[in-house]
Amino acid sequence: MYSGSCLCGEINYTLMSEPKKVSHCHCTMCQKQHGAPFATYASVPRSELVYISGQSSLVEYKSSDNIKRKFCQVCGSNIEWIGSLKYPTWTSIAIATLDTPYQPKKIIHIHTETKACWLKITDVAHPDT
Repeated sequence: MYSGSCLCGEINYTLMSEPKKVSHCHCTMCQKQHGAPFATYASVPRSELVYISGQSSLVEYKSSDNIKRKFCQVCGSNIEWIGSLKYPTWTSIAIATLDTPYQPKKIIHIHTETKACWLKITDVAHPDT
């Protein structure tokens, strides 16, 4: 199990299983939402994400036809996104919100065609470049 929370501590959650695929997403939406060159997410079955507190402070923004991005309405921390057509029963958690140490075995870079022009990707796991 892994525990996580938002910046202000209003929202607390537990992941009931080991996260699966982890990726640094370089899409423009993730850049804008996180204010960073990429966002790092790990996927888990939606049923394995349990909110312990603060679920009433979790708000969502529909960033595209099927994607909903969830964040804390108090501090703005990005928590998760849902709505993948390929994996409809899964959610993706912003792993920087984890409070429990988590060491992914592998992280891939995705959507690098829109990466920040000043960012150099130097690790080997970037299949879209």
